[in-house]
Amino acid sequence: MILRDFGPDVFNAQSSDIDGLTRLQVHLYKVSHHVEMSSLVAYEDSESEDDSLNQTEEERAPASVQTGSCEPNQEVRVCDSFEVTPSPHSFTPDPERSVFQHHGSRSSLHPHSRPQSWFDWERKYCGDDTAQEKHFRDTAAPLSLRATQRKITPQQTLPLMAQSSGDGLNAAKRHGTVPSRVRPYIPKRQRLATSVETVDPKCPAEQGAGNQTKESQILSEVSVRIKPYLPHKPSTAGIPRRLLMSLEGHQGPVNTVQWCPVPHLSHLLLSASMDKTFKVWDGAESGRCLRAYTCHSGAVRDACWTPCGRHLLTGSFDNSAVITDVETGQQVVKLNNQFKVMCVVLHPSNPDVFLCGGYSSVVKAWDSRSCKVVNMYKAGIQQTLDILFLRGGVDFITSTDCVSRDSADRTLVAWDYQTTAKVSNQIYHERYTCPSLALHPLEESFVAQTNGNYMAVFSSQQPYRMNKRRRYEGHKVEGYAVQCEFSLDGTILASGSSTGSAHFYDCHNARLLHTLHAHSQPCLCVSQHPVLPATAATCDWAGEIKVWH
Repeated sequence: MILRDFGPDVFNAQSSDIDGLTRLQVHLYKVSHHVEMSSLVAYEDSESEDDSLNQTEEERAPASVQTGSCEPNQEVRVCDSFEVTPSPHSFTPDPERSVFQHHGSRSSLHPHSRPQSWFDWERKYCGDDTAQEKHFRDTAAPLSLRATQRKITPQQTLPLMAQSSGDGLNAAKRHGTVPSRVRPYIPKRQRLATSVETVDPKCPAEQGAGNQTKESQILSEVSVRIKPYLPHKPSTAGIPRRLLMSLEGHQGPVNTVQWCPVPHLSHLLLSASMDKTFKVWDGAESGRCLRAYTCHSGAVRDACWTPCGRHLLTGSFDNSAVITDVETGQQVVKLNNQFKVMCVVLHPSNPDVFLCGGYSSVVKAWDSRSCKVVNMYKAGIQQTLDILFLRGGVDFITSTDCVSRDSADRTLVAWDYQTTAKVSNQIYHERYTCPSLALHPLEESFVAQTNGNYMAVFSSQQPYRMNKRRRYEGHKVEGYAVQCEFSLDGTILASGSSTGSAHFYDCHNARLLHTLHAHSQPCLCVSQHPVLPATAATCDWAGEIKVWH
């Protein structure tokens, strides 16, 4: 707003009208500025105090109001330090001088002066907000009051300035006037809470992250079907007869399936396939694949759980043995055996040590902590088909494909784990290879799957003699790597068959209890559930997995 709209009489006011003119100038000063004018607003609000002060002064010196008892060239200024300093400028009205005169960083208000150039004034004070804000921040907008008979003491000025400052803040709060380019401070905790609340839960990216988080919680969920069986000891194993679900996803033969040994995670089913992958499934309820692992560049020949259920040990035709984290899918350890791995097995009393056998005459014992070979067992044979630790982990049995003309004296070999010495190689004397081995969970015995289409029983104590009066017959192997397994209570022995069937035997009398026609292709493995009664998983040469109950 330009001040000439108020008329020229404003600048010809007499000294008797100094109070009214001062209030008018304060009003004009407020209108022309767009920033906080705390001191000026307070000055206008404190009219009553100013009037009372003028009345007191007039009573003391009524004749000296216009002439002034002080010298004509003396000017009274209210500064930041509340001191009155003389000014060399004359108090005589000068029409050529502007209303606002600046002395350095201070400003003086002359009630009888005329503006020199209102355009320059508006451009200097209204056009540059930044400079204006800085000016009033530095000077706190001090005002020049009219001449009085005596000096204004700090005790008289301090209440006025305090009231001015307080009223200015209250006015700013009432009208919500915040200087431009100034953002209020928001605490960090409030900013974080606001950012969390403003996230759209329907955003596809957030949904993807949520699904990934949900899917990654493999080890934190407990199956509803398994939970009722956890407080009790596993009951007597039963024989599955009906199909519960079929798990499809592998593109090659599935060599093995194995339930997680941890009871509350026993709904997890591990499968290893010739399609270079191994997977973890929900084998109790949904039947969906929880995670697929692609750590190998060759066929995955064997896989097993660690006792804690958090890692998987796999052996592959890419010459490597890998320990993988179940939750994240990241490789924990990867070891190069320099031969195709056919079988891997963990030490029963030291899970950090495991054995690898395959297309080599050497069996290697690895320490996963140092990634070094701790023992080597040299048998002078072509390849190792399976490895079985006996109870306590002192000795272990290896099964090979080496068959002599007259006897198979090197088909099953017993080893001392610590000394790497052969304990016995005169265990099995028939001319059949043994593709898999299984240890009885309670008795001191183990069985060997043979290509003679039967399973032979051996003592797990030296001299590891075979029980010729008991063998499990009725299924066919025919050169496939058909596996066998005992139930957890040791009452049932299950085996696959090259015909695609799953066979269940009574362990004590070797009687065939039930034949389950599971697959159209050779059934390579039958794994009985450790918690759920009468539940088993089977896999076949076509890559299909089925769960029965």
